[in-house]
Amino acid sequence: MSSTQEQAPRDDRDEAAVAVAEADAPAAPQTTSESGPVQPGRSWKGVRALLVRLHFYAGVFIAPFLLVAALTGLAYTFTPQLDQLVYGDQLSVAKVGDEPRPLAEQIAAAREAHPEGTLSSVITPPDPEDTTRVVLSLPELGEKQRTVFVDPYTTEVKGDLTTWFGSTPLTTWLDDLHRNLHLGETGRLYSELAASWLWVIVAGGLVLWLGRARGQRTKSARGVLLPDPSARGVRRTRSWHAATGVWIAVGLLALSATGLTWSHYAGDRFGQLLDAAKGHAPELVTSLPGGAEATEGEHAGHAGHGTGQGAVSTDPADFDAVLEVARDAGLGGRVELTPPTDDASAWTVAQDDDLWPVHYDQVAVDATKGEVTSESRWADYPALAKLSKLGVQAHMGLLFGIVNQILLALIAIGLICVIVWGYRMWWQRRPMRDDRTAALGKAPARGTWRQLPLPVLIIGIPAVAALGWALPLLGISLLAFLFYDIVIGLYLRPPRA
Repeated sequence: MSSTQEQAPRDDRDEAAVAVAEADAPAAPQTTSESGPVQPGRSWKGVRALLVRLHFYAGVFIAPFLLVAALTGLAYTFTPQLDQLVYGDQLSVAKVGDEPRPLAEQIAAAREAHPEGTLSSVITPPDPEDTTRVVLSLPELGEKQRTVFVDPYTTEVKGDLTTWFGSTPLTTWLDDLHRNLHLGETGRLYSELAASWLWVIVAGGLVLWLGRARGQRTKSARGVLLPDPSARGVRRTRSWHAATGVWIAVGLLALSATGLTWSHYAGDRFGQLLDAAKGHAPELVTSLPGGAEATEGEHAGHAGHGTGQGAVSTDPADFDAVLEVARDAGLGGRVELTPPTDDASAWTVAQDDDLWPVHYDQVAVDATKGEVTSESRWADYPALAKLSKLGVQAHMGLLFGIVNQILLALIAIGLICVIVWGYRMWWQRRPMRDDRTAALGKAPARGTWRQLPLPVLIIGIPAVAALGWALPLLGISLLAFLFYDIVIGLYLRPPRA
């Protein structure tokens, strides 16, 4: 393709060039005084120019992290189907029988095949064609468990896997890849940085696209939501970049918010907010009457399954008795039964149904008396706790089943395309002359903050400081951008005569 085809005409300058040109243009003819030329006055066009520069920096330096998050998230999206493909023999039964056998018989079969470790919990099948999961705790596995899969109709042991909070090895591997690139706590910084900037990039891009002052197209809904088929060069790329961004904006904002809730630093700030607003899920009191008070909070872990150690010797028959009490208390569907860790504690039975409408009720059961001693109902969760829980489940593709997975996949693919188009625009904007062609386009003009209205500065500086506290990685990286900008400015400053 020739250079004239690849470079946009002068009248078709890209969004950044238009915004910067407007911001740099004085509102009135420039005057002079004894001290020299008078600088252009502050105006709201400076806000747009600053957004262009911030969007550019974030797009260049943060987009690689977002690209990795999108690719790994796309791989994680279809883990239920991948699990069935890889572990179908363990997860599913070959033939559905009439009635499942008592849990005591299923546990006995699992323990006969795997007498090692202690019995941690039992998870009932969510569907008739699924196996029962008998979870064992082994010291050598750390926070992981050995899960034995039992056919509920024949008590045949179908196999065992090393699981992490209920997740199979494949799901665990993909989950670690998405969260920390298998680099541990240090690797989590990549995903938190991406989530911290994602909402900024999305919001800034929407403002620039919806509020463009000299757009070539009509300001109709079609002009905002659909790419311009008549555009060429950088304008064509920008229309695809922006229109796709509009379609996936809500999903990206939701992924940013939910991802931050369980991040390292921002997640700690979110926890402080929940503390202040009393927005935590209600705790289940697991101590038996007359014993020391103990509580069992909402299931820990990314996948929502507990890791009780099962220190007390438990009669397998007690599982059936406790399950019957829990069913009478209204806990239907898939439940996890966790025996007490000492004689002063009750059993915990928790629903684990992520499909909408969700079921997350929990009860504490005294097995000797056959009665519920405490309960925690989903209906009693504070609004913040509900939003947090549902947001995380939707982020993981669990809330609406296959529909949730397809939506996440489309958002991830859309984000990948937006990032690729963004870098393509940077390349298309490169200066091209007969004697020399630059490798990349120039960054938007510096110094736009000098043109910001004073109210924006007065309100904006404390607001940015507050955001830097709430989202530490956003604040640190923003300072890094500022430092880089200053260094580049000093380097490019012409020498004094």
